[in-house]
Amino acid sequence: MPKSRRSKKKKEAPGPFTAAGLVRFYEEADVGIKMKPYIIIIFAVALTITVIVLQKIPLPTT
Repeated sequence: MPKSRRSKKKKEAPGPFTAAGLVRFYEEADVGIKMKPYIIIIFAVALTITVIVLQKIPLPTT
C-alpha cells in the first residue's frame, strides 16, 4: 500500500518549474477562438472563389 501513496504524491506534486515562477504554456493556449482545420480550409476556398468570380464581373461604366 505505501507504494500507491508514493506514486499518487508524485503525480499530484507540481513541477519544479512552476515553483520557480515559470508557467506551463499549454494552460494559456486555451484562450481564443477554437476552429477545426477543415473549416479554415473551407473559408479560404470560399474566399478564393469569391475573389475570382468578382474579378470576372465587369464594372458598369458611366
